[in-house]
This record gives sequence, structure tokens and C-alpha cells, in this order.
Amino acid sequence: MKIQANQLSSHLKKSLAPCYLVTGDEHLLVGEALDAIRATARERGFGSREMHIATTGFDWPQLIASTSNLSLFAEQRIIELRLPTGKPGRAGGQAIADLVEQAGPELLFLVTGPKLDKSSSASKWAKALDRRGVSLPIWPVGVRELPAWIANRMRAAGLQPDAEAVTLVADRVEGNLLAADQEIEKLRLLLGAGPVNVDDVSDAVANSSRYDVYKLADAALAGDARRAVKILGGLRAEGVEPVIVVWALTRELRTLATLDDVVRQGGDLGGAMQKSGVWRKRQGLVRSCVGRHQHGDFHKMLKVTGRADAAAKGQRAGDPWQIAADVVVSLSL
Repeated sequence: MKIQANQLSSHLKKSLAPCYLVTGDEHLLVGEALDAIRATARERGFGSREMHIATTGFDWPQLIASTSNLSLFAEQRIIELRLPTGKPGRAGGQAIADLVEQAGPELLFLVTGPKLDKSSSASKWAKALDRRGVSLPIWPVGVRELPAWIANRMRAAGLQPDAEAVTLVADRVEGNLLAADQEIEKLRLLLGAGPVNVDDVSDAVANSSRYDVYKLADAALAGDARRAVKILGGLRAEGVEPVIVVWALTRELRTLATLDDVVRQGGDLGGAMQKSGVWRKRQGLVRSCVGRHQHGDFHKMLKVTGRADAAAKGQRAGDPWQIAADVVVSLSL
């Protein structure tokens, strides 16, 4: 059975399926859906949880063996399988289909991964999960829907924002839901429950973490590698999600790559910066950064941030913080 994200809450109030397939590229929303399923499972007696990540060389027989000691008196368990690529292969697909058949009152089977392509959606294992349990595809929040999504999240946090406050938050996060969630949490901590206007948001942004992702980008653009690496370490120490840091670096690099292409084609950098929406006070930083790099450098760094993003989302091996540090240093040179 396939349901939409907005139907999950009502579904869980009525029943708990033996297995779930939760897929999508919105890290925050996928995580929250899984949290809701786990919470309902705990309320219904599932006291333990096992996590398996199907990276290259994953031992599928071991996954099957982990369920072999279930008995009439065994503790109810959650077996959770993360598919970083969404493609378990032939052996993995068969193992998933076998576990789907074992799922029931003593075993809750959760499978999660990125958005599935057409072939994966039509695979035997995906159909088995959909037939016996629930398939929950998580779709991105579009640009038009983002302000309403932010407003609802702010109200759920006890805030009462006006339209301009919501617009400012939406402009600041530029579609990144993790960043939006973090901004809302900052506002809740700084302001407490109650009305929020655009001045409150502006003041909160100015008084937020001294290690800000935007300061990280500015330090790197300015060529101050030591300060940029220090800010990166501060972000990590403060518990900022690496996905947000990688998103900020990627956004900056996309702009730089576009501007660099314009310059190499004989275009005017000043006009290109204005067209790309670079603030006047940052144009000096951007100009100096473009000037000290070779053509193609920013595109190469974008490929690296792609690997960092995949690592941060558990879709490939690697430390996203270390990869981000490499990008920061390269950008600072």
C-alpha cells in the first residue's frame, strides 16, 4: 500500500504495518517519517532496534541470520535496513523479499533509501514491501510550497509569524529544509513562544551562532584558510548538520562556477554578479576569489561537494566533515 507523507500520522494512529519502505532525498523529512514509525513501534512493545547499512560488500546472509533467533518469547524487534544507492542487487533484493515474509507481530522491518528510479520501483523487493506493508515516497517541498511549510513548522514550534517573517526565513534558507528547521529552532530558543515579525527574524539572524555557515563561505572566499577551517570546526562542535554546511558550500560554488564561465568567455564580471544576485558588499570577496582560481577549479570542487553530500546522507562511504574541509581549503587558496 502506498501512502503520502501527510497521511502517515493518521495511518499510524490506526495501525502499524509489518514493514515500511521510506524513500526520498529530503533528509529531514525522511528522518522525521522514520522517527514517527519508530515511536509508534515503541508504544506497541518493540523494545530493540538493529540498524544495517547495505554498503559495498554487505553480508546479506548475516542480515537474514539476525532474525533467526526470534521465538515465541523473543522481544519485539525493529530491523532497519538503509540502502544508500536504492539498488540492493539480486542477492539483496531476494534477502529483502525474504525478510518481508518474516515481518509480523515480533518483527518490524524498515527499509529506507533515496528516491527510487523506475527500475527499482518495479523490482521484486519493492513490490513485496508495497504488497505486504507500506511504501512512503517523500517528495521535495517546492519553492511555491516552502513559505507555507515554514509557517506551519513555526506554528508547531509555538511561534506566531507574520507573512514578512516567513518570507525572510524562506529567502535565507533558499529551499534547504534542514537549514529552515535549524533557523526555526534558533528563533524558538531566542524568542520563545509568541508573535514573530520580520525585525525579530533579522535580529535573531544577527545574534545567532558565532560560527555561521555564511561566515564560513565568506572566510573561504576571502582566502583566509585558517579562519575558515576554524569556523568549520566550530560548526561541527555546535552540532550543525553536515548536510547544511555542504549545501552552503555547494550554493556558493555554483555561483562562482557560473561567474567564472562568464569571465572566461569575455563577459563582464560586475554585470554577471549583479545578474546572479551577489550582494554589493560581497562582490569584492567574490571578485578576488574568481581572480585567484584557474578556469574549471570551481566545477572540480562542485564534484567534491557532491561526494560530501552523499557521504552526509549515508549514500557513500567517507567523512563529510573531512571532505568539506578539503573543499574549504581549496576554495581559500
